[in-house]
This record gives sequence, C-alpha cells and structure tokens, in this order.
Amino acid sequence: MDGPDKEQVGERPCGPGGGGERSRERAAAEPACGRAVGTADRPETIDEGPDEPADATPSCAGEPATVSASTLASVYVGTVIGAGFASGQEALQFFALHGTRGFAALAVAVALLGFFGYLVVRASCRLEAVTHGPVLDYVAGPALGRVIDGILTFFLFGATAAMFAGTGATLEQEFGLPFEVGLVGMAVLALGTVLAGIEGVVKAVSVVVPFLLATVMGVSLATLVSSPLDLTFAEPARAAVGNWLLSGATYASYNLVVATSVLVPVVRLTTRRRLVPGTVIAAAALGLGALAVVLTILANVPEAARAEVPMLLAARRLSPVVSTLYTVILTAAIYTTAVSTLFGFVNRLLGQGWRSFRTLAVAATAAAVVGGRVGFSTIVGTLFPAVGYAGLLFLGALLVALVRGRL
Repeated sequence: MDGPDKEQVGERPCGPGGGGERSRERAAAEPACGRAVGTADRPETIDEGPDEPADATPSCAGEPATVSASTLASVYVGTVIGAGFASGQEALQFFALHGTRGFAALAVAVALLGFFGYLVVRASCRLEAVTHGPVLDYVAGPALGRVIDGILTFFLFGATAAMFAGTGATLEQEFGLPFEVGLVGMAVLALGTVLAGIEGVVKAVSVVVPFLLATVMGVSLATLVSSPLDLTFAEPARAAVGNWLLSGATYASYNLVVATSVLVPVVRLTTRRRLVPGTVIAAAALGLGALAVVLTILANVPEAARAEVPMLLAARRLSPVVSTLYTVILTAAIYTTAVSTLFGFVNRLLGQGWRSFRTLAVAATAAAVVGGRVGFSTIVGTLFPAVGYAGLLFLGALLVALVRGRL
C-alpha cells in the first residue's frame, strides 16, 4: 500500500460515488471528472481537454477511455443517418413535404436531438450502464421504463429490417439487381460486424460517417448550382406526420430511441467532459446534413417526391458517375445503421433469457430479412412515425427527470 508521500494519479469516474467511498468533504472539493495529481493530503487539479490520450483519463466506467468526443459524435450521427436519411425518404416525409415549414420542423428536430441526446449520455455515464434498460428504468421509473424499453426493442428490430430493405431498394433502382440481393447481402455484412462486438460497431461507424456527410453535401451543392429550388412545393397531406411541429419532434424522438441503444454502451468508453462536445458536434452535423438533403429534394420536385430513393434520383441527374458514387456511399450509410440497430437489439435481448450472443444475432438477422420484404418506403412511412409518437414518452420522461434533479 502506498505511503502518504507517494504521488497519486487518478480521476473520479463519472458514475455516482466517484468510483469508491470518499468523505463528503473531499468529494465536494474535487471536480466531477477531474484528474488529481499530487500527494494524498495536497491534491492538485489538472484541467484536461476532451481529446487527451486514451490511457490518461479513466472513462465513465472507470476503465481506460478509448472513445474521443469526435468518435462519440460519429457514433451518434451514424446511428441516425442510415437508409432513411441518406436515401432522402426521411427528409421527404418529415420535412420537405411540409414545404417551407419543413425548415422550422428541421430546426426543432436538431435542437431536440442535441438537448435530449446529451441527457441520455449524461444518464448513461452517471449509471455506468451497459444496456439502455437501466437508463430507461432510472429516467422513467420501472413501469413506464418497461413500456418504453419494449417499444425501443421492437423498433430496433424494425429499423434493422428497414436497413436491409433499403439496400435492396437502392441496388434495384440503380443497377436493376433483384431486391433480394441487396436485402440478403446487407444482412450478411451487418451480422459479420455485429459478431465482432461493440468495438467493431464503433470502428465501422466512425470510419463511414465523415465520407457520407461529405458526399451528401457535395451532391446537394452540385444540385443547387444546376437546379433552382421550388419553395412553393408543399404536400403536407402525404407527410408521415401532418403537423410540421409534431413532425420535427417525432423525427427527433424515434431517432433518439435508436441512438440510445448504441450510445449507452459506448458512453462507458468515454469521459464525462467529452459528452457535451460529442452531442453538440453530432447535432450540428445532423442538422447540416438533413438541410442539404431537404434542399436537394426541393430542387428536384415533383419527381423526387415520388421516388423510392430521392437522393439517388438527384445524383443520377448530375451524372452517371455521381449516381454510382452515391450508391456506394448510401449503401455504407445503410450499413452503419443496420449494424447499430442489430447490435442494440441483440445486446438488449441477451440479458432476457438468451445466453448466446452469436445464436441470437443470427436468429435476429434472419427474422429481419423476412421483415424487410415488406418494402423500404412502407416501413419508413408507417413504423418510424408510430415509434416516434411512442418515443415522445421517452423525451417527456427525460425532461421530468431533469426537472427533478435526477440528471
């Protein structure tokens, strides 16, 4: 055991109690997640930035921190910008069909994703949670938590099926391949990544997201240069949610539901001081990306409003090369969300009677392939809004927990 004059280096983890029993006086004197350097009776505090080396600052779980703020943001963004986002279907049904009011709906969605996203990762860090179940119970209480958990778990499966179907629709529209080729191909690719564990999920998402956003912005800028916007277009009767304000809130709620399942285990690998920059970066990136997609659609209406993959239609109008490139990037976007939702679904069910991660992952993938045959636009237009309404319960529970001082 070290003597009193030996230098001590450590940090209070983000969870309750700081990772061990401490006197109240010392706990109050130390920063929430600061690093103490000095003798036992004269600690000194060093303020470290969010991107310090992984081995310098313990994570929320008290382990080596391996996830930076930018990587946390990439994971958050990657769980949101899947087939629905990159294809343009989400932007069409939740924003573009509302016309100019869709811009206000988008602003609402971005604000909610940033604010409530931070509350989710803050609760996850506080609880040192491994899955989203304990977070839901803590925020909403056991009864409502179980209801939201059931909705979330079901949606993770439905979203996985949507990602598989989105691949089939994309390859069918661009290359004329049978729908089943993309459906099964993405299922196999996602399953292989999920079997590698959460590390494989984080690596896959963090690599793909920057290229995806850059491509979306590129197609949007090229479209806006060559085609004028039609700001008179509006078909709210065809929108997934008829009211523009509720449409923005619903978009945020169902995407946060999906992101929660992956953000919770990832937060264990980062530090508390990285949570704010991580969620802010993610919200800003999602807002800019979604705005680019909406503008691209409005420059290609009315045809884009009736296409299965509106962004692919816009890319094809630019050139065949751009269309092919966007197909590749779109497939990568679908892959990031398919991996995230499949992992979240399997990870949640694993503690509820299932003992084999591998067996459950294979079974869930096979079932999602069957569910994906319903069709991509059908799933986006029905399942996503329905779960979005239910997800508003989660946002409400987070807000109540914040007001009561539990977050």
